[in-house]
Formats: sequence, C-alpha cells, structure tokens
Amino acid sequence: MDDYKYILKTEHISKAFGTLEVLKDINLEVEKGEVICIIGPSGAGKSTYLRSLNQLEKITSGKIFIKDELFLHREHNKTIERIAADKQKVMLLEIGMVFQRFNLFPHKTVLENVMVAPIAVRKKSKEEAMKLAKGIIARVGLTEKIDEYPSKLSGGQQQRVAIARALAMEPEIMLFDEPTSALDPELVGEVLSVMKDLAKQGMTMICVTHEMGFAKEVADRVVFMADGMLLEEGTPTEVFENPKNEKAINFLKSVL
Repeated sequence: MDDYKYILKTEHISKAFGTLEVLKDINLEVEKGEVICIIGPSGAGKSTYLRSLNQLEKITSGKIFIKDELFLHREHNKTIERIAADKQKVMLLEIGMVFQRFNLFPHKTVLENVMVAPIAVRKKSKEEAMKLAKGIIARVGLTEKIDEYPSKLSGGQQQRVAIARALAMEPEIMLFDEPTSALDPELVGEVLSVMKDLAKQGMTMICVTHEMGFAKEVADRVVFMADGMLLEEGTPTEVFENPKNEKAINFLKSVL
C-alpha cells in the first residue's frame, strides 16, 4: 500500500521568459497509475509545463510535490525550499521522459541505446542491463531490430526505442511530449499502441498530445490548456462531449 495520496502534484506553477508569461498558476494532482492527456493549441505552454516537472525548465513560482513530499518551492525566480540534492537526484530518476525527437545515439545499436542509462546511472552490471534491455525491447515489439543502428529504423521504430530507453530506467512516472508529432501519419499507430499497453500495465503517464482519439480512449483525465492556463479538466467524456470553457469548445471544434 502506497502511503501517499498523489504521486505528483503542482501548486500555482508559473513560468516566465522575461516578460512573457508562459505558465500561469497551474494546479494539477496526479494519482499513481493515472493517465492524463494534456491537449490544447500550439503555444499553450503544454511542453513547458511538462519540462518543468523534471527540472528541464526552472519554474518562476510554485510548488512541485513528488509522492506528497515537497520537491521544490520557488517564488519570483528564487528557490525558497528544495529537497536535499542526493534525494532530488533519486526522485528525478523516477520520472522518465519521451520527446518529440528521438535523440538516440546514432553510433549505438538499439540494444546499446537502451542499456546505456541503467549502467551509467542506475549502476547495473552489463549482464543485468542487457537482460533488462532485452525484456523492454520485446515489450515495445523491436526484438528483431535489436542489433540495428538508428539510421536503419523508421521514425516509429526510433520512437519506440526512445520509449524503451526511458523505461529501462524503471521510472514510476512517464512524461510524453507529443511523441508522435515528428512521425509520418502511417507510423503514429505503432507508437500509440506501445503507450496504450503501458497504460494498461498501470504506468502513471502524463502525455502532451495532438492525438484526440488516443486521449479519448486511454486517458483517465483530459486537461485543456491555452494561454499558459489550465482551463478545463475532466474525464474524456466530459471534456470532449460537454466542454464548458469557450476556448476549449472552439479548439475541439477545430480538431475533431
């Protein structure tokens, strides 16, 4: 039994680049095993919010909690409180991320790409890392490509390797930043299918996505963002069939 209520929580998250406010007072609570899809127009702040969760972006103000523990509190660009550095490192390892671009090592095979982080960061032996990597590569359906280099793979296959690489760190939360947006339309399905399997297996996932069908089918909750604000949130049925916010209504009309 987990002794925390939320695996991840943000309170009053704001982020500004100079005078441009890209995130305004974002509050979100995520339970273990929940799949949350963040939708909204380009420039809404969706990716910035995702990147702030694993510290790729520094928030201007707000609080981030991991497993009910205060991970970081900042106000007016100054850190008020943060967890001890060693603990912070451990907590950040629990958050895996998959980007729009695959960022694979071109000179390493599929197997080597997936083995790198468990050895370098988790300090696993080569044997342990190889066993783990082979299992995860099988999960994403790429066993037959295990010795190929990225240049020999399709975009969809490369993105599945990127997902495998993130999973090899055995994270508790997976962040997906529009993982299909760089793919040709016919390759999108194979990546979404891997993500659906992860959701079925109980992985906590926060996905920024343009794939409305995926959000409808897989999300426990859909969050609509625009202008740096979280404007609507609910079950897929609530958000897609009965949106209340005018910007959400107009956005959904344009994409559905």
